[in-house]
Amino acid sequence: MPTERLTLPGGRNGRASLDVSDGDGDGDAVVVACPPHPQHGGTRHDGRLGAVSDALPERIDCLRFDYGPWDEGRGERADARTACTWAADRYDSVGLFGYSFGGGVALLAADGVDAVAALSPVAEFDDGSDVVAAVGGIDAPLWVGYGRRDDAVDAERVAAAARDAGASVERFDADHFFVGREPRVGERVAGFFDATL
Repeated sequence: MPTERLTLPGGRNGRASLDVSDGDGDGDAVVVACPPHPQHGGTRHDGRLGAVSDALPERIDCLRFDYGPWDEGRGERADARTACTWAADRYDSVGLFGYSFGGGVALLAADGVDAVAALSPVAEFDDGSDVVAAVGGIDAPLWVGYGRRDDAVDAERVAAAARDAGASVERFDADHFFVGREPRVGERVAGFFDATL
């Protein structure tokens, strides 16, 4: 589907709060992609989100969105859920992916989706929301990836919880930003969604 600004039912502040882009809308499945922290420049144009979108097979579209006004993580989770609801009305199956802060958003907003992937997810939010604890409650195939040299977030705690829950966990020889490894990471995440959606 072309990039467009939408007013989504349930969107925050009674106005359009999400941008959707990617894909031609002909797929039978979609991956909703949650950007990194918006106060640190995170948008739907993030390179890791783009790498996943580019690597998805033709049958799977990608819906990348921008969060509405900053709301300490609560509103950002609401934005992700709204995007998933919008997608579920249009596709047979919905996957949820996020990177860094967006990985935490994806793990906390995973109710009702068909598969979840988180790349270098944060372990908790400033408001006290516990991402690690949320992992055990996810009732869908789950993949967690993180960089061996990641010193920006405590993704290892999330990865350990994912291992305990029987999820797929992959450790990359990378830092938090996956510099030079974005295409490889995109392929791994896309492969997970190709197998589960």
